[in-house]
Amino acid sequence: MLQPNNSGGHRKGRPPRVALYERLHIQIGELRERLGGLPSPLEAEGIWRGIWLEEAHHSTAIEGNTLVLKQVEALLAEGRAVGNKELSEYLEVRGYANAADWVYGHAIQPGDWTDAGLISLTELRHIHELAMTPVWDVAPHPQATERELPGSFREHDVQAFPGGMTPPPWPEVPAQINSWVADAHALAGASESALPETIASLHARFEQIHPFLDGNGRTGRLVLNLLLVRLGYPPAIIYKNDRSRYLAALRRADQGDTGPLGEFLARAILDNLYKFIVPAVAGPARLVPLPALATSEISANALRVAAIRGRLKAAKAADGTWRSSRAWVDEYTAARYRRT
Repeated sequence: MLQPNNSGGHRKGRPPRVALYERLHIQIGELRERLGGLPSPLEAEGIWRGIWLEEAHHSTAIEGNTLVLKQVEALLAEGRAVGNKELSEYLEVRGYANAADWVYGHAIQPGDWTDAGLISLTELRHIHELAMTPVWDVAPHPQATERELPGSFREHDVQAFPGGMTPPPWPEVPAQINSWVADAHALAGASESALPETIASLHARFEQIHPFLDGNGRTGRLVLNLLLVRLGYPPAIIYKNDRSRYLAALRRADQGDTGPLGEFLARAILDNLYKFIVPAVAGPARLVPLPALATSEISANALRVAAIRGRLKAAKAADGTWRSSRAWVDEYTAARYRRT
């Protein structure tokens, strides 16, 4: 497995890659040791529903789906097709949501998978079948044979991707995907500090193999999140506004440099940790990173400035991040409004 590539550049004001990976490692450790790990769907149904909704919208939008978030919400909450989009677009979202619902339900609760490794070939094919069946029923791939239905591997060769990478000939797919599943099992024993680029390499390889005739991007992101959650990490939502960065990072991985994709995924995991997971499991007195305490009224940067100036009770952790509590933030905002 690849080790972290720390030579890549970083945007101004952002920590270098090695520091980002260390921050992720420390904060996942805190999630497990101090906060009890990822909450179950029973404990935090609303949190997982928020992740599920955003992922269904953004992951399909990356593939060209034009439904806006409000239309996705209405579709998934009420079964209503709002707007005048093509039926296939609604069914793409519905299928993805079905598959994501299965992924989170089977990733968090211990089950047969604990004895079979992090993922089985049957599970991988089932995820593709769930994601693709609704739209396939009304708009099947025009080149598909009867043996290339959702859940079945392709029996066509695929043209080269932008950037020059060519997926393997279709007769090689079963052997390559079996090898991929074996490498996925090895994630359970891999170094956690190397995980961002190890899992980035695995995600890129899945897309390189391109095992299905259609739906490989959606299935690859669903499988990525199944692996992350089973390892105790929050899932990674790849937002549609980050599509070009995500695809550029995948092209770099095709050329052997998994650093940009590892960094991209590490940031996506941390974003979900702060936005969804920590607020769901941390009590009002628990010290947590400032991004987990940000709201629409006060940003993480504003909280950081207040902590540096001593106006917000906070402590700086060993990884360089500031931590405070919901109670202290409430106390600070109440005092700020009184001053105003």
